[in-house]
Amino acid sequence: MSRYIVGLTGGIGSGKTTVANLFGAKGIDLVDADIVAREIVEPGQPALEAIAERFGTDILANDGSLRRAQLRQIVFTDPQQRIWLEQLTHPLIRRRILDQLNQAQSSYAMLVSPLLLETNQRQLCNHILVVDLPESLQLERTARRDNNSLEQVKAIMKAQTSRANRLKQADSRIDNSQQPDSLNKQVDDLHQQFLSLATAHNETR
Repeated sequence: MSRYIVGLTGGIGSGKTTVANLFGAKGIDLVDADIVAREIVEPGQPALEAIAERFGTDILANDGSLRRAQLRQIVFTDPQQRIWLEQLTHPLIRRRILDQLNQAQSSYAMLVSPLLLETNQRQLCNHILVVDLPESLQLERTARRDNNSLEQVKAIMKAQTSRANRLKQADSRIDNSQQPDSLNKQVDDLHQQFLSLATAHNETR
């Protein structure tokens, strides 16, 4: 891929969407793996048909859409079911992500993905940016935001790579445990850095 790609990731509740939107406000094209993951299981999509065949039609709402919370509860309590689901969806997600990255027009593009480091999506990126905060804050913010039990949030966190491993693989880090002004300043500084990196990248192509 010729365009410079920044991969943005972080644990659940870390504030990836907030950070991504700040970059988007600067005119950066965003490709959100979570949005892509929802698109591939919309009614009429082959992936949704396969999911309904495996888990039964109770996994579907009255309008034919996927009961995502119900599926999440199944796959995060049964590792084999999660593996099956990932084998079904990950290739479809990757293909659509590639299409969208190739259509990006901004100086650099940003791939936003909670599973960037757990999947081969990281191979699409030139630079890894991790949104970081203590795990206690992750738990607190996620439970409050999604109205999930602490046990379910912990199960989701356990399925993701550890905080230490994320930071080890990061090229850059955003500390999202501070006040909003600090977050804006970090994004401003990184944006300028990414513009320079993208320019250098383009000159060496």
